[in-house]
Amino acid sequence: MEDKSIIELYFARDEAAIRETAEKYGVRLHALSRSVTGNDADAAECVNDAYLAVWESIPPHRPENYFFAYLARIVRHLSLNLVMRGRRKKRSAEVMSLCEELEVCIPGGDTPEGRLDREEMAAVLSAFLRTLDGDARGIFLRRYFAMESVKTIALSLGKSEGAVSSQLYRSREALRRFLSERGVEM
Repeated sequence: MEDKSIIELYFARDEAAIRETAEKYGVRLHALSRSVTGNDADAAECVNDAYLAVWESIPPHRPENYFFAYLARIVRHLSLNLVMRGRRKKRSAEVMSLCEELEVCIPGGDTPEGRLDREEMAAVLSAFLRTLDGDARGIFLRRYFAMESVKTIALSLGKSEGAVSSQLYRSREALRRFLSERGVEM
């Protein structure tokens, strides 16, 4: 079923919307959540919570042109919240490690010269991602959005972990230069 039709089901308050969403995107959402939480049971809980959140947010939102991105953002947010609540100490440490990797590139919101609101930073990051070739962009997103391990990314792409790590390093350096050229202070 097309996204527009699924969204119309949400607007009609038809519970089939959730079933259609799960059928079309459930596996991908579960994989995203599992990569963040590190466990299938927590991933299932987050995805189910996301279906409820989507049910409650449509209407008024109408994310027809970016429905999967809308769903993925909700699932990722719920998954991160679960991890950060401390239910998974090891995963929490991994999430913090990922944040530290990007801290050297993306300024914290506490410094006056580096402060950007979320929409501005999202626009800058989107512009940066468009500068990367498909392979580099995919690796970057899989590592920092989907929070996949370097090993998982390397295995799926048939590359060495060193090659993936090097690509991530080059992308972070490119991001640092990209931000600097636009006057974003680190």
